[in-house]
Amino acid sequence: MSDRTIASLAQQQPAATVSAASDRDGLSSLASGVAITFATRLFILFGSLGSSIIVGRWLGPAGLGALAVLNVTVALALQFGSAGLPSATTYFIAKDRSNLKRAWANAMIFGLTAGVVIAGAVVMLARLKPDVFAGVSFQLVSIVAVSIPFQLVTLLALNVLLAIDRIKPMNVFESLSSLLVLINAVVVVIVWHRSLETLVSFNTAAAIIVTLILVWFLGRQVRGTEAGSIRPDIALLKQLLAYGLKFYISILASVVIFRADLLIVNHFRGANEAGVYAVASQFSFLLMLLPGVIASLLFPRVVSRQHRAADYTAEVTRHTSFVMIIICIAAAAFSVMLPLVYGPRFADATVQLLVMLPGIYFISIESVLVQHFTGTGLPRAIPAFWVITVIANLVLNLALVPAWGARAAAVNSSVSYALIFVLVTMYFCRKTGRRPFALFLLQKSDVRDLFARFRRRAFAG
Repeated sequence: MSDRTIASLAQQQPAATVSAASDRDGLSSLASGVAITFATRLFILFGSLGSSIIVGRWLGPAGLGALAVLNVTVALALQFGSAGLPSATTYFIAKDRSNLKRAWANAMIFGLTAGVVIAGAVVMLARLKPDVFAGVSFQLVSIVAVSIPFQLVTLLALNVLLAIDRIKPMNVFESLSSLLVLINAVVVVIVWHRSLETLVSFNTAAAIIVTLILVWFLGRQVRGTEAGSIRPDIALLKQLLAYGLKFYISILASVVIFRADLLIVNHFRGANEAGVYAVASQFSFLLMLLPGVIASLLFPRVVSRQHRAADYTAEVTRHTSFVMIIICIAAAAFSVMLPLVYGPRFADATVQLLVMLPGIYFISIESVLVQHFTGTGLPRAIPAFWVITVIANLVLNLALVPAWGARAAAVNSSVSYALIFVLVTMYFCRKTGRRPFALFLLQKSDVRDLFARFRRRAFAG
């Protein structure tokens, strides 16, 4: 089978007819998409890391901590405001391409409307409860809040590109955002020697520019597809929101687990300690980059392979597990270099990253394995597992961080990641009848396929 688009898989080939051979071709297709997207995400990360290094060295831990709090605030606002619509949009378009134009119109209207509401709520919170953003001024929060509606539209638009298998343009726009952030840091902080307020203003302007270009590009792509007009469809929007709410709890809980700890550290221990923890957290996200890419590209493919979703997901999970073991070992060795890169004031970031490594491995595998459920209807158990995990995470952080600081937050993160991993793995094994070792250890057939693909590419070259 050739490398088809997601829509072709959904519309032309019933899930029950997908064979093991097509799964092999699909795995090759997934690997190609992962390679392109992962390379792009590395570029994106280079921009983010470069910007954070510049801010950390020129503005110190307090400046980096304040910037990290602003970024986390936007990330949480986007997830609170999205109502699960990005994932639902990908799901509905991947299953039926005829939904594309109406889903895109719905996404535009929803993104702008919900974005304005959420931005207003963030500004109001900063005015009424300034202690929530301890050490971060109301003016900074107000500036970054302006970007929220535009970033929500961008998030929805990127999910539309994913649904129609336009992986390269999706990566280009994500890269553009990161590139502009890095350029802003160099120009504003190093060349002009301006304040954090100026940098945040430039980053907000960059987010608006990227959104406008992306909307124009995607509008052209959508108009050039099948017959029909780009118009909002309330009935479809209701379906999208109903389905998206099933994702909403899981996505929101995961964002809280990944992001809220930094806000808690900043609230109880101050911007300096939050700045150090932000470095460890940022590198933990670097390590989760590859499985995150695999999971995002696996999701629409599972949608199109309903009948063989468990086999396909298990095989991808085994490959991811093997790669993540290597990555985590390499990260442990590299962690000692963090103070050399950021400066001696960030020495404790090494300890914090090492503490998080076991949890990083577990959450990376879980993020791939859970795509079996997100792509086949998302049973209620998965959101329930995330609720249990986020409650445990918040309780531990609120109990331990005030006394023990960022190291306690690192321990809590690792424990929380392991907890959701155990819950999802046990549920997958119970539902599919598979044994855990069949999910995480490469099998002989996997090794043979890897060598076969390597030989084909070597001879082709």
